[in-house]
Amino acid sequence: MPSTANRKDMTKLEVDAISQQLLEAVDIYIGEHYTGAHGVKQLQLPDSETSCILEVPSVLLDATPSFRTLPSYKKSAALDDLIGDLDEPFSEMLLRLIDAKEMTDVEVYKRANLDRKLFSKIRTNRGYMPSKRTAISLAIALELSLEETEAFLRRAGFALSHAVKADVIVEYFIVEGKYNIFEINKVLFEYD
Repeated sequence: MPSTANRKDMTKLEVDAISQQLLEAVDIYIGEHYTGAHGVKQLQLPDSETSCILEVPSVLLDATPSFRTLPSYKKSAALDDLIGDLDEPFSEMLLRLIDAKEMTDVEVYKRANLDRKLFSKIRTNRGYMPSKRTAISLAIALELSLEETEAFLRRAGFALSHAVKADVIVEYFIVEGKYNIFEINKVLFEYD
């Protein structure tokens, strides 16, 4: 069995020659999911919702809102209560996922192709907010499903969007279960 270094080198060499078949598969996926390829996608509402919208009384549609007619809203929670009920920070979620996947920190930052110092900063700073690229790289390294990746990215304040071609390409690789960061980067380079 080759050493970790040899496996990494083999992976880079294998990725250097991207197969035409892979690029064609990515093209098809982009065509089906990238909103930029087809313009803005129209939201298709179920018939029941469409009929509700069409039945809105014209009085409401013609009404000009004024401050006096706007409903008053109750204060649902004090600011302190909201701040005290924050979600798990990105760095804590990352460390929990590393443990759940039974991986080491070294495995994760190498698979994500991240610098050790950057990973250390993420690990030690509870409030650290990574870039979108870093968060996606870590999701790929952890081999997260699409749903897990979306939840993971939300913790960093990001989302995958079908309006961004790079996001659609990353989504393709996740859906297909292909988590080689070098291959993903090579395909991203081919499309930009």
